[in-house]
Amino acid sequence: MFTITESDVQSVLMDFGIEAPCASFCELQRYRYEKDDPASRQVRLIVRADLENGASFVVRFKNEDDAPVEVIEAQSRFAALLCAHGIETPKACTSEGHYARRYRINGYDVTVTVEPFVTGELKAVNAETAEATGRLLAGMHNVAEKTDSHVNSDVLFDPFKRNDLFSFEDFTAHEAELLAIDGALYHRIVQEHARLVQRLAPFAEEPRYAVQGDVSDCNLYRTQDGRLGVFDFNRCGDNNLFFDAGMQAIFEARLMDYPAELAGRQEPVILSAFLNGYHQVRPFTPEQKAAFPYLYALVSAFWLADIRWDENSLINALASGDAAAAHAWMKEIYRREMTLLPMPEQPCAIER
Repeated sequence: MFTITESDVQSVLMDFGIEAPCASFCELQRYRYEKDDPASRQVRLIVRADLENGASFVVRFKNEDDAPVEVIEAQSRFAALLCAHGIETPKACTSEGHYARRYRINGYDVTVTVEPFVTGELKAVNAETAEATGRLLAGMHNVAEKTDSHVNSDVLFDPFKRNDLFSFEDFTAHEAELLAIDGALYHRIVQEHARLVQRLAPFAEEPRYAVQGDVSDCNLYRTQDGRLGVFDFNRCGDNNLFFDAGMQAIFEARLMDYPAELAGRQEPVILSAFLNGYHQVRPFTPEQKAAFPYLYALVSAFWLADIRWDENSLINALASGDAAAAHAWMKEIYRREMTLLPMPEQPCAIER
């Protein structure tokens, strides 16, 4: 297992121009790759270093197959660019002109980045926060487009590539079992999926720009003066900006914590507020508004929690031999495909 000492942390901080002594450090996040593979040399360790002068910094140690040093450098440069254009995000530190630096520590090769630690992390979202998040994301998109910024890496939320929100592939991986339950319905689901994808296909040909890629999942914070900020560019990559806006909005409307007064209606409230906030800064085009129902139907129909992860998911029903439950899921998936909910009405746009 990858381990570090206070001396290792101090050495890294000094390389990044931080000379104050490190008083202590603590782990914020560790991915335990060795649990599945004891011989794994992959690393993702994030620590908080507290200095004797009262300052604190986040130090990230990474060695992951999909994150070579060139990608981490590009992600960090994009974060620095956003910061320079007024987006609230921690200002990354540099070492010899670079944001990412390679080290060999205790037998592991790792890429390291350093940035100030920020307080005010948000985990719960109300309508006001969702609207502010939409405005924040739109501002980030405007900067990316204006500066023609690219990271050349995949993102989590892309309807035409790897996707952590929904998965048609997980559905079709069980084709034989689903055909045996209701072949006609299975084929209707597949055909309807193709129609939804075709409706979104024109957007796949549009330019892609750098995006933070995971703006909602506990990666938001509020400053003491009330500004909303974003950190953690670990999933930063290139995406169609409309897809990024729509899918980040759905994520925030479904996968965060919400105040009790929104119980049972959080999704329409949060989704509408997020999209409204985005539209105020970066107006949706008529074509995007018309396409949103198809994007929403695609995400909802093959929502990965319902397909795979939840206890009562489709795949778990198949694994337990519960054909009735699996059939009920097939009917629900088809219903969601056929339900085209319009994008919530947007207020008048303000000048970009």
